[in-house]
Amino acid sequence: MKKTLISLATASLIASTAMAADKGIDLDVSGQAVIYYETHTDNAATDADDLFHKDASAANVGVQLNIGGDIGNGFTLGSQLSYIGTVGIEKNVVSGVKQVGGQVPVTALNAAYNSTDELALTKIFIAKQIANTTLKIGRQELPKSLSPLAFTEGWNVFKNTFDAIVAINSDLPDTTLVGAWVGTSNSTVGTGLSAMTDLNIGGPNAAVAKGAYMLTAANKSLPMTALTASIYELPSIGSAYWLDVQVADKSLPLGLTVGIQAGSIMPAASGANDTTAMGIKVGVKPMNGLALSLAYSSVDDGAVGIKNTGTGIKTPLFTQMVYNQNAIALDNDTIVAKAVYKPGIGKIVAQYGMTTDNSAAANDYTELDLLYIVKAGGVKYFGGLMMVDADKAGASNIIGSPADTDTKLRVWARYSF
Repeated sequence: MKKTLISLATASLIASTAMAADKGIDLDVSGQAVIYYETHTDNAATDADDLFHKDASAANVGVQLNIGGDIGNGFTLGSQLSYIGTVGIEKNVVSGVKQVGGQVPVTALNAAYNSTDELALTKIFIAKQIANTTLKIGRQELPKSLSPLAFTEGWNVFKNTFDAIVAINSDLPDTTLVGAWVGTSNSTVGTGLSAMTDLNIGGPNAAVAKGAYMLTAANKSLPMTALTASIYELPSIGSAYWLDVQVADKSLPLGLTVGIQAGSIMPAASGANDTTAMGIKVGVKPMNGLALSLAYSSVDDGAVGIKNTGTGIKTPLFTQMVYNQNAIALDNDTIVAKAVYKPGIGKIVAQYGMTTDNSAAANDYTELDLLYIVKAGGVKYFGGLMMVDADKAGASNIIGSPADTDTKLRVWARYSF
């Protein structure tokens, strides 16, 4: 007989919900159920590297439950319990997982399958509204628009979250001020959603072991313009800033939009060079249902990459695609062309990116993504074909496999309730 273990945090959440019900507190319940599958081929000589082969495929099945609401005296409770497992499909269909719930590395596949720790308390916070200020304390998501260097990513089965204290104020006209202390994060990959670890940009010299202080100002006073500026103090690394300008208005021809971004991570260590990035994105809508954009980014050869400190994976750059983060984060120039077409049922996305590696390795990179997203019967479906190529084989830090080319197929379905 299989024994199922429930963590103390999970038991506390269940007990707290029951007590809230006894006291007559109305709590909202919502959630989602997800099936997620990915396979790939890196053009190696063995059958094990073919699309749909068990040894080249990974999958997850997950259920997420959100419980929260007004608990009186102006306080709001939020919580989220996540189950993420495989329901045994690794026995015949896949040999890996994309994400784990417990503190089991994704690479330790057998341990991941046998673990009874498939539950994670991914959110637990208290919020309080005081005049025009909202204070939120606990485990929570952080949006990239307001925290560009420590943000929640949504590309994997479930999103990552942060242990943080966040204050949001709207006293100033057309302005939102956000102050935050960000202590730890779980990751979209790696040790699992239940493991809250130090922030890290990824790579050498990138541990943010002492957390981060952030101040963001988002202002819309200028006509047609949204300006966001963020500054960070990273005690174990140094400091950082990020600027974002968005220009858009219905009066502009062809639905023209322009985005400009710039930022830098400035290490405090002696001899460690700053890493500075800039980018621009221009978009138009030449006809109904069609949107086109062209983005460019440039990152110099500093000591660390421009990456999300919460996961060490994605970047805040306009040129971020499905798989190109390792190629674009440091010492490169990148251009991405993108088209989004809505044929009436769902939307089709096609994007192509080219990265010129300016380092001594000179390992240039290209990626073509073909994506289809549709919602039907209350379920959101995603299908993506990603073809990536690097100049040199063995560049596992660029494309995620030892080969110089790889073709990846990702599909998932999400039902929200």
